[in-house]
Amino acid sequence: MKARFRFCRRVETNSLGFQLLSRSILIMAGLFILIGVFQYFTMQQFSYSKKEWGIQNLIRSVSPEIWIRWKEDSSWGKDDAAAIKSLQNNVVTIAFIEKNGNVSDLYINPSYPLTVPRLSKQEYREIFESGKMTDGYKIIRDEKNNVQMVMCLLVDPADAEKGIVQATVDLTETLAFQKNLLTIYVIGSLIALIVGMLTFRPVLQRTMVPLSSMVNTVERIHSENLDERLPNKQGPVEIDRLAVAFNGMLKRIETSFALEKEIQEQMRRFIADASHELRTPLTSIHGFLEVLLEGGAGKPDQLQIALESMYSESERLNKLVGDLLALARMERSPDVHMTPGNLGELIRQMEPQLRMIAGARRIRFDLIDDPAVAIDPDKMIQVILNLFQNAVQHTDPSKGDIRIGLEKSAGEIRLSVQDNGIGIKEIQVPHLFERFYRGEPSRARKYGGAGLGLAITQSIVELHGGRIEVESREGEGTLFRVCLPVT
Repeated sequence: MKARFRFCRRVETNSLGFQLLSRSILIMAGLFILIGVFQYFTMQQFSYSKKEWGIQNLIRSVSPEIWIRWKEDSSWGKDDAAAIKSLQNNVVTIAFIEKNGNVSDLYINPSYPLTVPRLSKQEYREIFESGKMTDGYKIIRDEKNNVQMVMCLLVDPADAEKGIVQATVDLTETLAFQKNLLTIYVIGSLIALIVGMLTFRPVLQRTMVPLSSMVNTVERIHSENLDERLPNKQGPVEIDRLAVAFNGMLKRIETSFALEKEIQEQMRRFIADASHELRTPLTSIHGFLEVLLEGGAGKPDQLQIALESMYSESERLNKLVGDLLALARMERSPDVHMTPGNLGELIRQMEPQLRMIAGARRIRFDLIDDPAVAIDPDKMIQVILNLFQNAVQHTDPSKGDIRIGLEKSAGEIRLSVQDNGIGIKEIQVPHLFERFYRGEPSRARKYGGAGLGLAITQSIVELHGGRIEVESREGEGTLFRVCLPVT
């Protein structure tokens, strides 16, 4: 409501409301002008044609012989006298033009102080030949610049030669009447424009209220309250469409902000976890070096323990840095060389290596000769090793049972690695593929894990256009399933 009052109080020339109002008034004014001009000239033409028709009918109603003996004999018949009287009341001059060019002024209105107008000889000759004027009448101006209408009609008396009766009509009153009508029309148009403006402005203001409401809502929106939305049903279809489009944009911005915040939070956790993981082996190495510097180097037992521990920590550090670099490369510019291959054959080639990693654990292979599937062999070997080493770490060294399966289902190849280990708590399952996440930190630290293996595995699988799933029950074991599309 405040926006509406503010709009009423202040009209800005570059505002949408002012432009709509001004353009509407201009269009209405243009239409009024066109209608006025058309009406003026149409009415003028109609008035001229009506006068021509009336005067010519009066001339025809007089006997042709009357025009010949007008001056010699003014005793006319009753009908002719009435027609001549009516003619004299409507014209200012009457003249008769003979074929030899003689002109006789038959009548001049006493209030008309000027001479009878004359046409050119050529024009009179054309009337004698055609019997009428080309346009029916001719508009001229007299010595006082008054507008006159001259009409000529050929008459054919029975006992004399043909002649032309010329009548002149003064159009001063007619034009004055038309100008008065035009003035009335202009005043009426101005009044209509003013009334239209006064009527249209409140309607326009009411129409602009939803837009002003949208502006106020948008001004309230900032990065902390992107969940605010514009009402979708405000009346005008265009405003509603704009509101729907703007709400869609706000939703996309809100999603982008949430994603950015999540990425920043992940980056913060990543930096913190990476710093911690890098600091731990460095701290351990630093501690052993202090022991050696304080005299431990001269004691063979302490020297051997220190060297073995530093070697183990350096390997762990080297693996952590390698995993971080691998993740960074896959996110920045994935280098995947996809070629049609047989995944079952690839696993069979890896069997000796897998059995060596498993130690005394039981390994079962349940493979099919899968159809061609597009894979990067090196990357897929890394996926299999990551999942297999994860299974080895969480199973008993002597009673562990690990199954590697390969099957085709619903247009995809499914690679599964299943173990009978300690399983994963249900609350931990959604976080398994997060970087640096470790369900059992002590166990992961024992085997040198930093919580990056499954994150790398998921990235590789997604680069292959597939997905990775996990099923686990605490105390019973875990199943990882990699699903790849069949080419």
